[in-house]
Amino acid sequence: MSSTSVVILVVVIVVVLAVVAALVMVSRRRALQRRFGPEYDRAVAQGDSRLAAERELRERERRHAQLELRELTPESRQRYATAWEQIQAKFLDDPNAAVTEADEIVTQLIAERGYPTGDYDEQVANLSVEHARTLGHYRDAHEINLINAKGEATTEQLRQAVVHYRELFSDLLGTPRDATPDVTRDATPDATYEPPATSATTETETVTDERADRRVPDERVEHDTTHRS
Repeated sequence: MSSTSVVILVVVIVVVLAVVAALVMVSRRRALQRRFGPEYDRAVAQGDSRLAAERELRERERRHAQLELRELTPESRQRYATAWEQIQAKFLDDPNAAVTEADEIVTQLIAERGYPTGDYDEQVANLSVEHARTLGHYRDAHEINLINAKGEATTEQLRQAVVHYRELFSDLLGTPRDATPDVTRDATPDATYEPPATSATTETETVTDERADRRVPDERVEHDTTHRS
């Protein structure tokens, strides 16, 4: 074989290997995008590079595979559903306590499913592997709960927190979104939702009916509020 033929053969092999490597990378990237959904875009936006973000997501998968996750028994599922119903009823008279209890019950549910709950960032990373599509709701609810702990959350923020907690709660419970007891429909879109209102914007609103304002949102209440304003 001539030296020219050897060079051509080497070039062909290199090109083939490069193509194969590119196809493998594209396949792995698409698998991460399918699995993590919006969490993939968040990781890329916050990471040093796309490759670094993808390494982080694969590391999450590795840690997640080591967890001993558990399915809920029918009795546990019913117990949580009943507890959530009580939280929503409490929201009418004590929205601050309802949000605190919503955070507690979601944390309990996370632990019972087998996820570590000690460190919040680690908890979110573990949840992102199988619950990425509702994780944004949990982050927003967590932020509002921190504001609530300082006594600075508005009623509208507390209302949004209950709605956000509900999304991850239903996901972890393994029930359809509309099957969660006494949870109003279409309070927020499934894929997108409004960020929590700030105190500066909410406190300027005129509330004509305090009890109606404190209700967990449903279509009728929101419709009435629109007419009253």
